[in-house]
Amino acid sequence: MGVEIQVNNLTKRFGSQTIWEDVSLTLPAGEISVMLGPSGTGKSVFLKCLIGLLKPNNGSIIIDGKDIVTIKERELYEVRKLFGVLFQDGALFGSQNLYDNIAFPLREHTKKKESEIKRIVLEKMEMTGLAGAEKKLPGEISGGMRKRAGLARALVLDPEILLFDEPDSGLDPVRTAYLNQLIVDLNAEIKATFLIVTHDIATARSVPDNIGLLYRRHLAMFGPREMLLSSNEPVVRQFLNGQRQGPIGMAEEKDAGELAAEAATGEELGKLPPIPEQLPTSDGRLRETQRKPGSWLIEHGVVPPAGSFAGLGVEGLPEAQPGQPTGWTGDEPPTRGASSHGSGSAPARPLRSRIDGAEEPKEPAPVEADGADDRTAVLPRAPRKRAARTTDGGGVDVLEDEAPAARPAAKSTAARRRGSS
Repeated sequence: MGVEIQVNNLTKRFGSQTIWEDVSLTLPAGEISVMLGPSGTGKSVFLKCLIGLLKPNNGSIIIDGKDIVTIKERELYEVRKLFGVLFQDGALFGSQNLYDNIAFPLREHTKKKESEIKRIVLEKMEMTGLAGAEKKLPGEISGGMRKRAGLARALVLDPEILLFDEPDSGLDPVRTAYLNQLIVDLNAEIKATFLIVTHDIATARSVPDNIGLLYRRHLAMFGPREMLLSSNEPVVRQFLNGQRQGPIGMAEEKDAGELAAEAATGEELGKLPPIPEQLPTSDGRLRETQRKPGSWLIEHGVVPPAGSFAGLGVEGLPEAQPGQPTGWTGDEPPTRGASSHGSGSAPARPLRSRIDGAEEPKEPAPVEADGADDRTAVLPRAPRKRAARTTDGGGVDVLEDEAPAARPAAKSTAARRRGSS
């Protein structure tokens, strides 16, 4: 079974640039969670903090009873053995064939005999659909095969936590669908805790048990899949439905002028689309941690969008009454333990995003670490000016650290002569 991850009041800065602050969530053991957000909001930075590659400025990350923010390096090394990571491009060694790439963690971190390594490598290659490709080099295979080879390598140490950094980047829709099915089947088989960072809305709507959204240096919301897919919160609704109308603009957020112009045209967020069926395993089974369709909506009396769960015959779904809105309004956050499978580890409540039409200050003061905000407050915070960021040209969330210190000025010719005399 996977391991639960508790993130409490986490803040990360690079110099004066705040990436995100006061992030709190629980990744339930054995479940699939997805983290979304516009480019540059620090999703990949969040993954690096979870595995201990980056140190947050404030907060804690509790994994297997240990706070990886404060433990010693030797203890952190042991905690990292719980992880498997699928990088964006697979991160394979180009000069080694797939067999040696996948065997690398076993040869580096264990003292297993070569016969045992061979058994494990071939088992993971079979599991990821790569049987017979042992001798191929990374340059001789497709992007989808490289992703699966990277996934096979992440599995060889039998991790209890699997992190996926943009697993669908560079893949066509058909290969993405195959990869999504593979992720679901793997979770059902190894029962590890999965966290997927992605921009693919189809993946976010159909694969995970839980969804989170980073926006404006905060966690806008995190909770069960049906809660976010039925949410009327503007940022969540706009992003998950891929709509142009809403607070998110080309440069992450729209300013007050853009929002006012949009309101003047009468354009509104489109209707909530139907909630699709959550992807089952290849043989049609629900995973142990997978909730029954409509269970969260029924428990909390939320009217789903019209056409939700079409063809599944879900009974007991709330029906719209006069004056009752469709979807979840967020006025009464759900209580802990709402999941129908009885794990008691479902995220306790969503985090409201900070949205209003106030104009941003021209010269914002540097952001300091503040205390925990009132997460159940109905009134949102005033928007903040987003942190400056750079990208690597491929949409990857990479934020630069402080500029390196300037080199000392070279001595003048006269000074060099005096020094040598």
